[in-house]
Amino acid sequence: MSAMRAGGGAQTRAIGHLDDVSLADAYPWPQGPWLRAMMVTTLDGAAVGPDGRSGSISCAADRRVFAETRRLCDAVLVGAGTIRAERYRPMLAKAEHAEQRAELGLAVAPVVAIVSAAADLPWQEPLFSESALPVLVLASQSAPADRLSLARRHAEVIALPGERLDPREVVRILHERGLRRIVCEGGPMLLRHVAQAGLIDEADISVAPVIAGGGQVVTGPAFDAPIAFDLVQVAWAEGFAFQRYLARRP
Repeated sequence: MSAMRAGGGAQTRAIGHLDDVSLADAYPWPQGPWLRAMMVTTLDGAAVGPDGRSGSISCAADRRVFAETRRLCDAVLVGAGTIRAERYRPMLAKAEHAEQRAELGLAVAPVVAIVSAAADLPWQEPLFSESALPVLVLASQSAPADRLSLARRHAEVIALPGERLDPREVVRILHERGLRRIVCEGGPMLLRHVAQAGLIDEADISVAPVIAGGGQVVTGPAFDAPIAFDLVQVAWAEGFAFQRYLARRP
């Protein structure tokens, strides 16, 4: 295990093979509110494979990292498009995590918080009926009334002003509800909005050793100025590079 100098004066921890360190040590939660963005990308910046899903560019080690970041979080923040494409499974309470979650004052399982301005979601999915805690949907007050009514039959709905939801307001609401450890799992448009708003504290990037073509991890036009991060950790497994970055705060 070694350390090397990163940009901005931070030290980068090179931990070698991902199996050589506990995932809990590799992906800790700091004190206070924290938003970590999870991204898997190919060498050419694609966020999904040819089937339109991230799983086809993932691997077993990436799925272990994914599970670890969820293990002690309060909320999984995700966009409607990703929910529709990835077909999220129910978020369940796991007995092996119960004691540590209770010690930390966490609920029995993370809350799935979905940003869907139009309140247009696949309500038939087991995610909505079988999760340990009610799914939280953040929608626009301007969404059709019948969609909001249907949404309230399947989830807890918070309707916010404006057609495009302000990511700062979304995160503020989560914090008010005691959901301070947030894992933002995308998709690309949601990641763009939370990044542009300066809300990302940590970016955990899994780089798949493939070129897939098409797509971007973060969509849309270039920002007015790049958002700086420091590389603080690198590991690898199954040909993937697992990189952990912290936002460079002023």
